[in-house]
Amino acid sequence: MQPLHSGNDAREAAALLERSDSAGRRCRSSPVLSASPRPPGWGGGLRRQSSSFRQDVGHAASETYLVTRLTFSLLQYLGLGYRWMRQLLALTVYAILLMPGFLQVGYYYFYSSQVRRSIVYGEQPRNRLDLYIPKDSSRPCPVMAFVTGGAWIIGYKAWGALLGRRLAERGIIVACIDYRNFPQGTISDMVSDASQGISFVCNNIASYGGDPNQIYLMGQSAGAHIAACALMEQAVKESSGQPISWSVTQIKAYFGLSGGYNLHNLVDHFHQRGLNRSIFLSIMNGEESLSSYSPEIVAKESSAQTIALLPPIFLMHGTDDYSIPSSSSQTFVEVLQQAGAHAKLLLYEGKTHTDIFLQDPLRGGRDPLVEDVLTLIHADNATCGNIASTPTPRRLVFEWQLRLARWISPF
Repeated sequence: MQPLHSGNDAREAAALLERSDSAGRRCRSSPVLSASPRPPGWGGGLRRQSSSFRQDVGHAASETYLVTRLTFSLLQYLGLGYRWMRQLLALTVYAILLMPGFLQVGYYYFYSSQVRRSIVYGEQPRNRLDLYIPKDSSRPCPVMAFVTGGAWIIGYKAWGALLGRRLAERGIIVACIDYRNFPQGTISDMVSDASQGISFVCNNIASYGGDPNQIYLMGQSAGAHIAACALMEQAVKESSGQPISWSVTQIKAYFGLSGGYNLHNLVDHFHQRGLNRSIFLSIMNGEESLSSYSPEIVAKESSAQTIALLPPIFLMHGTDDYSIPSSSSQTFVEVLQQAGAHAKLLLYEGKTHTDIFLQDPLRGGRDPLVEDVLTLIHADNATCGNIASTPTPRRLVFEWQLRLARWISPF
């Protein structure tokens, strides 16, 4: 399937970036460099390799334990009724069908020298991020700070491994930011963690080969909501003169993938989909906080000074997404445009919630999402135009498995 938009639309969207800079209203501040690009113990030697192998095995075991614990947390808070037993069975079969691809991505995640896992960015639990570094680091690379999804309950930084790999292969450094999930934290904690992770990227990415003047922000599903909340919150703080650790003007553009931006419109929808209303409201700090954590409402009520600070915003959504309807992105774009922000909607015809983020990359070949993101980044940075040339990604899962997984997916 091709996106509903044409190549001209992608180029038109890219022009938003150029207009934003030429307007002269988004001056970028110089980041503070404070992190070492190489972790302690970097080097060779048989003993060191053996120790590194043991550490990798131990890390894999701890990651497996965490994922298992997240799964049981999800079941605990969603209950074990008939609907969720059916959903759990569908999720299990879905994961088995895509397992050949997951295993290959998992091997890359744990053993590739291009992946630096669990870099600490804060003092709270889960304040870690993974970096995906391009092989060619002869010059500073554009950077994508990415916040993964997971229904605010099972989000985890490793969920971004496939996107991280694809973008790193095209010369983009990807920072996958982990954050506290419910019940370990509520939405205020998640937004705080994401904001702190973005701050770390803005102030330290140059030490890892990233270009501090080419930082982009992206979120997927619940991560798109959290990242948008962090962006709007930071713009409000900055426009009102409050102390900040990173500037919205350091973000070149925001990409929101399959996100929901008005929680009032999603409470009933999620309840019908199986996310109990009382649980959802607990995640969001109660019904009285829904407006505060709805980026669409915050943008509508923000001052012109706040809106002027926002980077160009691109919202991407599949038209067959039943987990979060594409109307969520469409409405947010309309509100942003009416407020005076640079915003554009990119719809993908016939794509579901997981097609764009999972099935398409596992299929290999041309990935519409990655291509659109690269078009926008490269249009904004003439020096990295040749990064786009790279071997076509190979298929990781057979087509019949992808089709069957799409049919049985609980998402």
